[in-house]
Amino acid sequence: MQFEKFLNFSGNNAASIVNNNSWFKNFDLLKFLREIGKHISINYMIAKESVKNRLETGISFTEFSYQLIQGYDFYWLWKNKDVKIQLGGSDQWGNILTGNELIRKIGKGDSFALTTPLITKSDGGKFGKTEDGNVWLDPKRTSPYEFYQFWINISDIDAVHFIKIFSLNSKPKIDELIKSHNKEPHLRLLQNSLADEITRLVHGKSNLDTVKNTSKILFGRSDYKDLKDMSKHEIESLGSAVSNVTINRSDLSNNLLTILSESSKNKIFKSKSDVRRMIKNNGLIINKNKIVDENYNLSENLIFNKFALLQKGKKHYTFIIVE
Repeated sequence: MQFEKFLNFSGNNAASIVNNNSWFKNFDLLKFLREIGKHISINYMIAKESVKNRLETGISFTEFSYQLIQGYDFYWLWKNKDVKIQLGGSDQWGNILTGNELIRKIGKGDSFALTTPLITKSDGGKFGKTEDGNVWLDPKRTSPYEFYQFWINISDIDAVHFIKIFSLNSKPKIDELIKSHNKEPHLRLLQNSLADEITRLVHGKSNLDTVKNTSKILFGRSDYKDLKDMSKHEIESLGSAVSNVTINRSDLSNNLLTILSESSKNKIFKSKSDVRRMIKNNGLIINKNKIVDENYNLSENLIFNKFALLQKGKKHYTFIIVE
């Protein structure tokens, strides 16, 4: 569970995760409208900024009624889980207040709302599951390498902004980091600090070490002379960092030129002559070893009898998977 890295789900005051389907699955529409809807007036609902700003351009009934559903979630949690405060982004302010209103009218109790400004990037985009270029905590959605690289590649403006939000370092240390970064921005101290700290927090130190090593390999600063010295986990990290091509094991009986130009759905090279030319120009590297002979036996040089990292020139990588 992703949240176990941040919250304690056992012992005193343990956190818990609930699914609102557990209270909505047996709640039919007419009953909901009769028992809950009567407590919130139309005037109250359309006065919300999130609704008011949409009235001229159009708002669906689904969007309009969402505040009532989220409001009931808060009421149910207040009643059944003793939840007194709901936290959210500033765009959820109106929906949370609807929950306060239901608690006040139905439960005759007190509750509280707390919102924070939406976290936005310098280009105006926000962090969210519907946004392009977003990052997920789930390594199946965003690999540790991609997660790490996201923080490494943010702009200087975003780095100064984000380190104040995401870092758990003390304010004096953050201030010192920003000061040092401003003196030598080309060193990207803030980006590296954020990438290290947040990747360690979300994916653990082992994965952080792996993705940093992966970066060194791909950008030519690795101590590895032969990728066969790497662990399987480290090799698979390479596969999450570059484009992948799958080759059938039966095709390995062909020569290297044929394998690289004809033996995959997404051809690595357009033709055999392109492969031959790349070898002649000393631009073809497999598993960090420069290929000087077109008779190179790929099958005998697979890592874990399955993987190979192919490099064309300085920056173009392809991760080969044999199945």
